[in-house]
Amino acid sequence: MARKYAASPLTTLSHHMDEAWMREAYRRVRRDSAPGVDGQSVADYGMNLEQNLRGLLERAKNGSYRAAPVKRAYIPKNETETRPIGIPTVENKVLERAVVMLLEPVYEIEFKDCSYGFRPKRSTHQALEAVRREAMAMGGGWVLDVDVRQYFDTIPHEQLREVLSRRIGDGVINRLIGKWLKAGVWESGTVTYPEAGTPQGGVISPMLSNIYLHEVMDRWFEEEIKPELKAQASLVRFADDFVVVCSERAEAETLLERIRTRFAGYGLTIHPEKTRIVDFRHPWKSGQKPQTFDFLGFTHYWGKTRKGGYAVKRKTQGKKFRAALQRVEQWCKSNRHRPLRDQHTQLCAKLQGHYAYYGIRGNYRALANFHHAVTRRWHYWLMRRSREGLNGARLWRTLGYFALSPPRIVHGHRPDQLQWSLLS
Repeated sequence: MARKYAASPLTTLSHHMDEAWMREAYRRVRRDSAPGVDGQSVADYGMNLEQNLRGLLERAKNGSYRAAPVKRAYIPKNETETRPIGIPTVENKVLERAVVMLLEPVYEIEFKDCSYGFRPKRSTHQALEAVRREAMAMGGGWVLDVDVRQYFDTIPHEQLREVLSRRIGDGVINRLIGKWLKAGVWESGTVTYPEAGTPQGGVISPMLSNIYLHEVMDRWFEEEIKPELKAQASLVRFADDFVVVCSERAEAETLLERIRTRFAGYGLTIHPEKTRIVDFRHPWKSGQKPQTFDFLGFTHYWGKTRKGGYAVKRKTQGKKFRAALQRVEQWCKSNRHRPLRDQHTQLCAKLQGHYAYYGIRGNYRALANFHHAVTRRWHYWLMRRSREGLNGARLWRTLGYFALSPPRIVHGHRPDQLQWSLLS
């Protein structure tokens, strides 16, 4: 249906939302997700599931549904900053998921290939590989490293709803989205009502942010800008993080100014200090050591290959490395009196999670450094619990039975390496 009526707003979507649809939406809600302002857990909601879903569906369609305020929480963003998120109630999560299930197939046929964030069968590692592939194909070039200032908190509600109305004409869906945008934020007993932004942490937020940036950046770049360019240029975006690789500096400088103007017209700001043009030309083109740029937690740089040539390589971004290590050290300090076996199990799980993201081909040294640093910090805090006598030679003998998970490459094996690992 979405493909058949691609040129006009879809006015009949909400009729797909029935009790079976709502049950599926509930099934997709994470069971370990934190409760919202009402304190109700997913398990609590499920104790009277059919009645709850039936009532929620009825209120959603007749207009009597009221979006509860989201609970404000903060998660680490880097070494010094935190990122605010909103925690909706279970009821909000279920209904938001039901609407996302309607919107996703509509917009998947419109979203561009350059977009990788919060989409089915797409991932950060695919985005990283796309950046590497495009940079290699151009022999480097000039990279627009763009930072959108507080994107999720500054999306203008009216302009977002106008963008949505171009494709979604169903009154029930648009009314629900409007209520979520206007839902209050509860923090320390006080409810405030933001005039812009989408509630980070909400199920609907990634979808809305993708729809908005699809219009602001992706569609504009692919359909209007690229055909005008004389040089090569390629966009890769993951949520609000994106880079543009250009083969010519003049085109890169002009494009950056056009991006600033375009985003300003949609109520968004390009951060003046954090946005830059990076000279990322191949070393033999620039005649000097190329600059580097960061994207999705990795520093991209030109490095020597085993055959003596150059290739675009990635390593763990320095501030991400330090922030991850700081979190592990804090955990070791807080949990040093737990049984040794429990500590070992938890630390191995944390390391495996680190390798699962940062374990890309060419990044083994950073993984090994992280493993070594974690091991040293764990040993240090175990030595501090001296009252149990676990120190010196005894500590080293004991830890011989509790070696932490070694570094491993998870992404980017060559076919022959992958085949060998499967057979061995």
